[in-house]
Amino acid sequence: MRTTVTIDPDVEHLLRTAMERSGESFKGILNRAIRKGLAGEVPSPTAEPFVARGWDMGCKAGVDIASVHDLEHAWDVERFLQITAERDRRKQRKPAD
Repeated sequence: MRTTVTIDPDVEHLLRTAMERSGESFKGILNRAIRKGLAGEVPSPTAEPFVARGWDMGCKAGVDIASVHDLEHAWDVERFLQITAERDRRKQRKPAD
């Protein structure tokens, strides 16, 4: 089929760049781009829809598991403070040299 199409400047640039890279004709690049672009719009009759399955993670209501790393950080800080306090207590118990 022959037709006249007005192509936006940015699309023309993309087409010409693809022509230079591949050595393919303008017509070939344009047809391939249209096929590729439209193929994603028509669902395949054999494709099954994606179904996300969830499961109970045992979290209490109101707990945002996306911020668990914040809790982990808090535990690290708490443990650091415990270790530092124990070290300071040991230093205080040692007789001065």
